[in-house]
Amino acid sequence: MALPTYASPLEKAWHYTYLTICAAIFVFLIAPIVIVIPLSFNAEPYFTFTEKMLTFDPEGYSLRWYDKLVTFGMQAPEAERGSSFWLDFWNNATWLQVAKNSVIIGVAATLLSTTLGTIAALGLTRPEMPYRKQIMAVLISPMIVPIIISATGMFFFYSWMRVPMISFEGGLHIEMSRLAGSYLGIIMAHAALGIPFVIITVTATLSGFDQSLVRAAASLGANPRTTFFKVVMPLIMPGVVSGGLFAFVTSFDEVVAVLFIANADQQTIPRQMWNGIREQISPAILSVATLLVLVSILLLTTVELLRRRSERLRGMSPQ
Repeated sequence: MALPTYASPLEKAWHYTYLTICAAIFVFLIAPIVIVIPLSFNAEPYFTFTEKMLTFDPEGYSLRWYDKLVTFGMQAPEAERGSSFWLDFWNNATWLQVAKNSVIIGVAATLLSTTLGTIAALGLTRPEMPYRKQIMAVLISPMIVPIIISATGMFFFYSWMRVPMISFEGGLHIEMSRLAGSYLGIIMAHAALGIPFVIITVTATLSGFDQSLVRAAASLGANPRTTFFKVVMPLIMPGVVSGGLFAFVTSFDEVVAVLFIANADQQTIPRQMWNGIREQISPAILSVATLLVLVSILLLTTVELLRRRSERLRGMSPQ
């Protein structure tokens, strides 16, 4: 907001002080993230700025750590980069395999948490719903309870709980397996952590929903199913997608639950980064962090565009 021309000296002083405080907070929050990006181009195997980097010497910068992401775990990393090289990369590259796991688990957990969270939000916004505040407090508790406690409880519960799963070893058959140590267990754990974000965003969208539209659709002969998919869902879709994106980011970045529930061969990107920091410190982790920052920026941009679209649909902002 611009400072008016008639502002007093005290108001001007407070205005510039306020801007300085906001800038300082912004730098405090963003600097640890931004500093990772140039360090990922370090030509030396260090986590600090070298003299050549500080003097902007081209020899101090390199893409070697991004190349390390491609070749790490491959059977023939030094081979000529033809079709066989990229086939080896697709089948054996460690970072690509953990990226596949993260995407598959993240998408599955997002679909599950978005579906359940949207249904819960629809019920919690009904005026006749009893104990709404108490139920809401329970459903969003995974956001409040420390993740180490949630992960510990999930580990013991999933270790006890057994579900039928399809096995292809020795032929196709169904066997009872523990949820702990299975992809289904990881997906369920991540979905439980993502549901609160969906509930909050969808509930916020429904708070401004005009219920007269539902009554108008019913008066025109639409049944509840048609009313939901033709009237309600299009209007709350920005909130649903925003909640789904938050749930996906939560799943994509989660490491504690994976450490407790997943097996050694069920690695995700955060867990692989954890292993790299614990076992062998490599600046390749900075390259992964840079790529994750870019993905997060794209997702946050999408959320902001959806928020603005939701405001336009609800008449809260100019077209």
